[in-house]
Amino acid sequence: MPELPEVETTRRGLASHVEGKRIAGVTVRNPAMRWPVPGNLAEEISGTLLEGISRRAKYLLLDCGRGNLILHLGMSGSLRYLEKDEPPGKHDHFDLLFEGGSLVRFRDPRRFGAVLWERGDLAAHPLLAHLGMEPFDPEFSGKRLHALAKGRQVSVKQFLMDNKIVVGVGNIYANESLFRSGISPKTSAGKISLSRYEKLASEIVSTLSEAIAAGGSSLRDFVDSSGNPGYFQQDYFVYGRTDEPCRKCSAPIRQIRQGQRSSFYCPKCQK
Repeated sequence: MPELPEVETTRRGLASHVEGKRIAGVTVRNPAMRWPVPGNLAEEISGTLLEGISRRAKYLLLDCGRGNLILHLGMSGSLRYLEKDEPPGKHDHFDLLFEGGSLVRFRDPRRFGAVLWERGDLAAHPLLAHLGMEPFDPEFSGKRLHALAKGRQVSVKQFLMDNKIVVGVGNIYANESLFRSGISPKTSAGKISLSRYEKLASEIVSTLSEAIAAGGSSLRDFVDSSGNPGYFQQDYFVYGRTDEPCRKCSAPIRQIRQGQRSSFYCPKCQK
C-alpha cells in the first residue's frame, strides 16, 4: 500500500496541475528515505521544464528533459499539490517547487518511499529494468499469464505478486481479482487452465479500473494529490473481511498467510 490504483490516481491528479511548469528548485527536509535523496538534486533539476508524468509499476516518472525524477510512495507516502507554500508537517520530507509558487509535497510517515534522479536510460535503471507486464498494456492477457505460469508450483496469489510477471497489482487487488475470478489463492499457478487465466486477466483489469475510478483505497495514510481519500475499500469482497459473510454466498471469509502476506478468500466461491 499504496498499490497501482493509488499511484495512478496520484499521477492523474498531479499531471493536470504541473505538466508544462518550470521547476524552481527543491526543499529536502529529511534526505534519509528508503534511499538517500541525491545531494545534488537541486542543481540537477532547477530550471528544467516538467514535460510529463508517467507511471511504471508503482513508480512515478517525472520527465524533466535532461533527466527523470523517480518517485516511489513506499508503504505510507502521498504527494500533495499545493498552490502556495504551507507550513510543513512532521512527515513532510520533500517539496518540488515550481515557478509561480506552487509545489508538490511528499509526505511519508514511515520513510519507505524514494526520491531519485536518473539522467540515463530509464528502462535500464536497476529499479525498473526487470519489471514485468503492465496490466493495462496490450501484451497483458490470460494467454500470456498461462504461458508464464506453465510448470510453476507457486500459488497463483504469489505468482500475481511477482513483479517480474505482472506489476502493480499488489496484495489488495490480487485478493479481490482472485475472488472475482472464482480462483482460490492457494491454487498452484501452473494448474490453472487457459480459460480461467483469461477470466483472471479480465478481472484484474476491471478491478484496477474500478479502483482508479474510486480514487484508490485509503486504509491508513493514502490521500490523492488534492488531499482526498479513496473509496474503493468500501467495495472489497474479501480483503480485510476475515470471518465476515461473503457478499455472494454468506460463507465466512477466511484468512491465511502466503509469502508473509495475508490472503483473504471465500472457501465456497473460490476453488
